[in-house]
Parts: sequence; structure tokens; C-alpha cells
Amino acid sequence: MSTLTVFNPATGEPIDEVHDFTGEEAAALVNTAQAAFEQWWRTSPRHRSEVLIDAYQRMNDDAERLRDLIVAENGKSRSDAAAEVAYASEFFRWYAEEAVRAPGYYGEAPAGGVRNVVTRHPVGVAVLITPWNFPAAMATRKIGPALAAGCSVLLKPASETPLTAFAIAEILAKAGVPDGVVQVAATSKASRVVTAWLQDERVRKLSFTGSTGVGRRLLAQCSERVVNTSMELGGNAPFIITADADIDAAVQGAMLAKFRNGGQACTAANRFYVHDAVAEEFADKFGQRISALTVGNPVEGYQIGPVIHAEAAQEIQALIDKALEQGGSIAARAQLPQGAGKAFLAPTLLTGVPSRAEILSEEIFGPVAPVATWSEEDEVIAEANAAEVGLASYVYAGSLRRAMHIGERLEAGMVGVNRGIVSDPSAPFGGVKQAGIGREGGSFGIEEFTEIQYLSVDWS
Repeated sequence: MSTLTVFNPATGEPIDEVHDFTGEEAAALVNTAQAAFEQWWRTSPRHRSEVLIDAYQRMNDDAERLRDLIVAENGKSRSDAAAEVAYASEFFRWYAEEAVRAPGYYGEAPAGGVRNVVTRHPVGVAVLITPWNFPAAMATRKIGPALAAGCSVLLKPASETPLTAFAIAEILAKAGVPDGVVQVAATSKASRVVTAWLQDERVRKLSFTGSTGVGRRLLAQCSERVVNTSMELGGNAPFIITADADIDAAVQGAMLAKFRNGGQACTAANRFYVHDAVAEEFADKFGQRISALTVGNPVEGYQIGPVIHAEAAQEIQALIDKALEQGGSIAARAQLPQGAGKAFLAPTLLTGVPSRAEILSEEIFGPVAPVATWSEEDEVIAEANAAEVGLASYVYAGSLRRAMHIGERLEAGMVGVNRGIVSDPSAPFGGVKQAGIGREGGSFGIEEFTEIQYLSVDWS
């Protein structure tokens, strides 16, 4: 039997081994998922709601173990991991509440003699593909609405972080989710598992979170059978600071938007556009905060852990080197501990970055903050909207009216207005352009796992 080894990115040491699914084994799971779906969707919405509430409570009761598991296989700080567990569990509570509020419609047709009845049904067996950067939250954000709607799910977690997914599946089973409704398949070769699932006509839904490049390929695969898809793809979030902004508040927001999870988030602020009039003050205060960040093994309480692996650190360092070649400079940098592993990267502030710099057009996915300056609002809006993706954006301005005016001009699915976090289980998460299709969270999330049915009833 082939196994997949899970490593601790902070130490490079193996943590555990899980079964490495083949395509044939993955295909066999669809049989179980379809049979489970036929039973699960016929349960009452109230029953599904109570199961999800139980799962929410169990996640909170088990929060410390889940936190430590995320720290070990992902490398994020203990505080970030604890916050993720709390955030992740909220999706079970939110969709427990949404499960009993399925929308519908009944009314008379304009011509008379007919009644229109509109209802929703679960889409069926759903394939869920989640990334490594939020191994708990990305799973529950998809599983919660899928189960609430009545779907069964096949979850493929990232090969770097499968242990959290298995722990959540165990919690769901203890909460009363029947066998086969939630199945997890870890694999070292994602394509063989996902292809096996998408080729099966009983699979009716794909929900994917990951890079835009992989999303394009999956959309091509889904087009062959016209599979219902939801895509949450790449980000390149601009963080705009106006001349009248509260700089202390902007720095605090920037620390959250940039360094939460070590910058490894699709919503992370990727490029900072600061008005000329306040650029020096912002860089000085932001740089002081960055320099004070502690870096090291998160098990020991450090604020910033490693990036996911050494290859990622090398790619980010290459972006820094290129930015320096193109005219930027290092304004502040945190200290790396002696003997730090190859996956560690010092949090860095770059200033004087020209608009043409590659680092402003690439998703960094690490603890590096490049700062460019601006003077004309139309120009900074154009720069912000130049990216092919539009997931998150941030605006700090002293005038709320002006902040809202700028926010509404940004081509982004989510805008943080005078705050550095946009994610919330009660709100629609997703982007525009090549950042994705559909929304997760809020009342919108459950709709992604349903199909509308309309019944035309003779009433003559």
C-alpha cells in the first residue's frame, strides 16, 4: 500500500503517513458517495442543522488539538492556527442556521390559471478541493454548505496538509454524519484522483480553491460534462492609503492584511499604494512593526513561522531580488533565528518599488510588503485594477465617503474599508475577473450546492 508522508515545514521532519489514493481507489469512492447522497438529502433540514451544530460544538471542544495539528503540518503561528479553528467552526454554525432557511417561491402566473412553484434541490455528489494555507477553514467553508444543502462530498485536501481534513471528517462522523457522506482522499498526484472523479457522471459539482492556473485546467475538464463549478482562485490585493488616512490605523490594518498566516493567504495585501504625502510616515511606522516580528518555530510561540516549503521560500526570494534590481530597496526586515531552516523567510518591507516591478504583478504568498507611491486617484485606481484577478482589496482613508468611493471603483469581489480583514462566514467570499466563479459564505454559499427547480401547476 502506497503512503503519503506529511512533513513539518518548520523542522523538515516527518509527522505522519496517510494512505496515498490511486485513481482507481478514488473512483470507487463515488459509489459510496452516491448511495450516501440518496439517503442524506432525504433527511430533514432540521436534522442536518442539528448535526452541523453538533460538529460546531465538537470543533470548539477540540480546538486545542486542531490548533496544534495545523501548526505542525502547516507551520503557521499558534495564534493564527487558533484563529483559523475558531473561524472554521463558524461555518458549521452558520450553515446549521442556513439549512432550515432554503429559499423558494410560490405565486400566480401573470396570465392567470397557473401557479408557479420554485424550489431548490441539492446538486448531488460534490468534489471539494482545498489548499494547504487554511486546511481547516477551506474545508469547513465548503463542507458546511454542502451538507446543509443535502449533498455528499468527496474532499481532496492538499498533500501538504491532509491531517486536519481527516480530523474534521472524524468530528463530523461523531456529530452524526452518516458513513459515506463525507469522504477524504489524500494523494501525492492530485490529477489522477480529481480526473477519476470528474469523469464519473454521478459527480455533479466541483468546488475548488487554489491557483488561477490550476483553476483554468479544471474548468476545461469540467466543460466536457458541463459540471457545476465554483472557483476561488488567485489574488493580488492592492492596499491603498490616502493622504488623509489615519496612518496608525492603516499600519495596524496592514499588519493584519499582510502578515496573517505569514502572508500565505489569497486575500493577503500583495502591493501597497501609499499617497506621496504620507509615504514616509507609513513606511517608518510599518517598518518598525515588521522589524519587531519574531520569526521561528511556531511551536515555540514565534509570530511568524516558515512558508510552506523551501521551494516557496526560494520563489519569494527571487521576487525580492528582482524588485531590488528594478529599483526597490529594503526599508525594514525582521531577524531570522540562527540555524533557520530553508523554509524560513524574513518578513521584509520594500520601498521605492516602481510600478513596472514584477513583484507588484505576481502573487507573493509570503511575508513581503512592497510599497509604491501615488499622487493622482485615477492613476492608483488604474494600477490597482490592472491585475488579471480581482479577489480582495483594501482602502484606508480619513473620509469614509472617499473610502467608499474608491472601494466601489476597485475591480474586486471584496473590499476592506478601513480594516485589514475581509473574511467572515456571514459574508460572500469570492472574486471577479480571473479570481474565480461563484461565492462561498453567507446565504450565497449554500446556493452553490443547489439546483433550482420550477414547477408550473395548472390552476384553472
